Amino acid sequence: MNPTLLAIISGVIGLALGFVSLWAVRKSDRERAGWADVEEPTLSDGAAEVLAVIGRAYVVVDAVDGVVQASPGAYAMGLVRGHTVISDDLIKMIHTVRAKGIIQEREIHITRGGPSKRHQLVVDLRVAPVGDEYILVLADDRTEIARAQAVRSDFVANVSHELKTPVGAVSLMSEAIEASADDPEAVAHFTKKLQKEAKRLSALVQDIIELSRLQSTDVVRQSQLVDINNLVAESVDRNRLTAEDKSIQLQVGGSVTRPVYGDRELLGTAVRNLIENAIRYSPENTKVGIGITQRDDAIKISIKDQGPGIPEDEQDRIFERFYRVDPARSRQTGGTGLGLSIVKHVVAQHSGEITLWSVPGEGSTFTLSIPAVDRVTEQDLLETSAPA
Repeated sequence: MNPTLLAIISGVIGLALGFVSLWAVRKSDRERAGWADVEEPTLSDGAAEVLAVIGRAYVVVDAVDGVVQASPGAYAMGLVRGHTVISDDLIKMIHTVRAKGIIQEREIHITRGGPSKRHQLVVDLRVAPVGDEYILVLADDRTEIARAQAVRSDFVANVSHELKTPVGAVSLMSEAIEASADDPEAVAHFTKKLQKEAKRLSALVQDIIELSRLQSTDVVRQSQLVDINNLVAESVDRNRLTAEDKSIQLQVGGSVTRPVYGDRELLGTAVRNLIENAIRYSPENTKVGIGITQRDDAIKISIKDQGPGIPEDEQDRIFERFYRVDPARSRQTGGTGLGLSIVKHVVAQHSGEITLWSVPGEGSTFTLSIPAVDRVTEQDLLETSAPA
């Protein structure tokens, strides 16, 4: 055979063998890569859709506590971060469920807000096994429900405590009157005290009823256009006799052209309570100022007294139920400790706010701010409410 031809054939064979070897190596690498590339566990589309419509936050973990899938709510609650369960309480529940194959349910507290630990979430957890591999966690944020229950319990306890004093006093006064039947002066003395305690008891019961009614009132359904000028004038008239008994002048200044939209009766209660408080805590022969202004899109009603003022460290608490800066003085003046709490609730239900300026020895100014109704909205509301 020609030596040149033999060399060419040998080169072609060598090149072919090289290509075959390279293909075999690459195939082997791909197969090894395929063995190492284990697919991450995922939920089926059907399971994910079911979880999405449950209405609760959820977490699905695998056999090694890795998060397979979690809802945005679970991240927001602080149950998981990335692919890791970070709640120690939840980890313990998951381990128990996996070991015993049972369903567990309990309530846990999750602290949020860093070292200050100011905000705690109350979360109801239900943990259950799903098949042989997964654990399903359903989470329900019950913080607001727990808070409402605590407020209700505190309210009942406070009411019971507050009612004991006037009820006990009425009982004692009646016994004293009976024992002093032959002493007209003693009877007159105890009768006067009895009347005072009876008025205090009546005011307390009325405020409790008012606060209870306020919490169950549908403001939106009962709302109407309210003329603030007339509302303030009526509130001042309702308090005029009380002011005259202490020789206190009620001075009204300012007016507004726009109405507000809300429950007229509730707004009147809030304004009357503020004026009544100003009269109660102002000395005799002084003045109480009531100002009405409109700034931007809000109508403001300010009530300024010449009372003792409120210390700065007490100002954040005065809107709490039954809280009194000076309990002894409040008992003397007939305060129930619920007036400002009622004002706060009324304002909140009307998307407004109540602010306080006060300096000890210089009096206090409470400012109630309610959104004003613009002309276009006012016309629409008038047309809607007009009889057909």
